[in-house]
Amino acid sequence: MDVEERVLERILPSEEYVAELESRSERLIAKVTQYAAEHGIDVEVTLAGSFSKGTFLSDPDFDVFMMFPNTVPHDELERIGLKIGEDILHGTRMFSDHPYTRGNFEGTDVDLVPCYRLESTDKLRSAVDRTPFHTKYILSHLDSGQKNEVRLLKKFMKGIGTYGAEQDARGFSGYLCEVLVVHYGSFRGVLEGSQKWKSNYTIAIEGKGPSMVAPLVVYDPVDSRRNVASAVHEDTMGTFIAAAKAYLAEPGERFFFPEEREALPREDLAAIADKHGSRLVTVLFDRPEGIIEDNLYSQLWKTQYALEKKLNEFSFNVLRAVHDMQGDKLVVMYEIERDMLSKTHKHCGPPVWVSNSDTFLERWKSNEYGSPFIENGTWAVIAERMYFTAKEMLYDEAAISGLGRDIDPNTMQVLSHLQTLATADPLMMTELLDPKLPWEV
Repeated sequence: MDVEERVLERILPSEEYVAELESRSERLIAKVTQYAAEHGIDVEVTLAGSFSKGTFLSDPDFDVFMMFPNTVPHDELERIGLKIGEDILHGTRMFSDHPYTRGNFEGTDVDLVPCYRLESTDKLRSAVDRTPFHTKYILSHLDSGQKNEVRLLKKFMKGIGTYGAEQDARGFSGYLCEVLVVHYGSFRGVLEGSQKWKSNYTIAIEGKGPSMVAPLVVYDPVDSRRNVASAVHEDTMGTFIAAAKAYLAEPGERFFFPEEREALPREDLAAIADKHGSRLVTVLFDRPEGIIEDNLYSQLWKTQYALEKKLNEFSFNVLRAVHDMQGDKLVVMYEIERDMLSKTHKHCGPPVWVSNSDTFLERWKSNEYGSPFIENGTWAVIAERMYFTAKEMLYDEAAISGLGRDIDPNTMQVLSHLQTLATADPLMMTELLDPKLPWEV
């Protein structure tokens, strides 16, 4: 038995479990349909998502779509759709690009989503109107064997950390995995095909739409105006390409079921930082309330990049960074070249022959660190730095650095190198200082 057969044995849901879920989903659809009939609501109820397509791995959600006539105003569609969700699921209203209700039915998580019933994707009226078309396309283009190939690809993606189009994962969605198997024919076909990928690589199964620039462009088979791979970051794509190459060379279950990373002891982490000659700095913010986790992760990425830019701007120079949400805190941890700078630095002025160079000389004539001098034909002077330490700089500059919209700089706490080593999460420090690919742990 080869690796993929062994993996399928471990991940394929049993026939009894599938039958149980099918029965449960039918009861849910019947309940929503009956509710609509009793309240005179013209709506067609259908199941979408990985369960409906037979490509789920385990514990799938039910994605139930309520398709309204195209004549219903959008605000009415949202109002009625959310009311149905409230009455049936007693769940939570979720507000992303398109409002829907999240709840639970007989032990299964459910997303109850209102959308429009359309003949084609030419004139979409809401952000989710494509989804029923996705379901129909995949069901008509994958046979039962290929559905298992999708399962293998999804499990592989999960194992190597590239699965999920959420803001923190920045990876491959379930639908993208399905489309890739449609295109390449099998799990191994996708792995082999990825070895030809490069930046802005393009896949068009049913034809190209407008020109797009992205790490990976996969034109949606049901709407060529959309890139199914728009969430895929170049780092995630690179990780997948590397993992596929390694697997094809030496297949192993470790790609699907990697060992969980264990945190190194604090003294070992301190020794690594000492060996690198680097320093650590950790920034913590209070977690804002009432923000959808996916949106918050997007803001956390933005915050990481904004503070990294500031650290580089003031010559502290970031080597690597990681972030996490831990309870009521948002945490960003950096490994930097230095956390303390000299008191002074060389400040360059205009070329000597520029007419306004006298202004520079006038400004710096009483400089306590020495008079201006000429270097490579340009005036220069030794001046005091604005900031000597990374910690000081972060406290002063964070508020104007471009943090995530809902992240409050007034809640910020900065931990120095020694404070980080003594109190910060050891697993985060391990990932920062001793990064390993998931299949190599």
